Amino acid sequence: MPLVSSTPLLEAARAGGYGVGAFNVHTLEMLQAVVEAAEETKSPLILQSTVGTVRHLGPDYLAAAATAAADRSSVPIALHLDHCTDFTMIVQCIRAGYTSVMIDASMHPFEDNVRQTQKVVEIARAAGVNVEAELGKVGGVEDDIVVAEHEALMADPDECAAFVERTGVHTLAPAIGTAHGIYKGEPRIDFDRIRRIAGTVSVPLVLHGGSGIPEEQVKQCIGLGMSKMNVATEIRIVFSDAIKAVFAANPGENDPRAYMVPAKQAVKAAAAEKMRMLGAIGRAAEHR
Repeated sequence: MPLVSSTPLLEAARAGGYGVGAFNVHTLEMLQAVVEAAEETKSPLILQSTVGTVRHLGPDYLAAAATAAADRSSVPIALHLDHCTDFTMIVQCIRAGYTSVMIDASMHPFEDNVRQTQKVVEIARAAGVNVEAELGKVGGVEDDIVVAEHEALMADPDECAAFVERTGVHTLAPAIGTAHGIYKGEPRIDFDRIRRIAGTVSVPLVLHGGSGIPEEQVKQCIGLGMSKMNVATEIRIVFSDAIKAVFAANPGENDPRAYMVPAKQAVKAAAAEKMRMLGAIGRAAEHR
């Protein structure tokens, strides 16, 4: 089926009490791996690319690869631009065929965040493209966006409600205690804040920093109203570790297929496990 907007995927997930996995991919093999995991588990899927990956590969290449994967797949797949602060790049990705984009103006004052998000929602609406925005600051590192732990601010439920109403944004990523990257200890997630935010807004909520969150906490977040979980660092690690293992066993290896195949299989297994954790297995049938 063709690429779809993530809006109906996430609205169905919110209504059904499960989550959709959104995986940041950086190579063709990583893209193929998460698509195969979704196909085998019959899970809806969101493919994501960071700003750095778009600069590295180009939005046209990424959109073409995602389109080819979606056309061959029986499960619904959306293509999302993650954590973008560049309006020009957002427009380029929409024109290339992205079906979802994130405008991240969370580092600016509330009114500036509203204004920038409104601008993106306006141009995306005509194309049927989902728009995601962030309120508060999710800690950690995402490409060239760095938020120190002491600067990570929790999202305010009342501000979330006002923000959604004023911007018309389709999905919201509120800062609730998660962080990008791998956690040094147990994540300090504010579950009551999730509950209060979900009770004040009607749009699906996004859980950033999904790598390494314990399963029971993931399920609690989903149960409280989170409908999308972003996973990036964890699949980069298993991809890289699989390649390292091949070279450790055979330092003279020079056939990319020899190390890309096990790397792809490692990502596929990790993605399928996240889909299971999110309760997404078998949910693709709801989107025919």
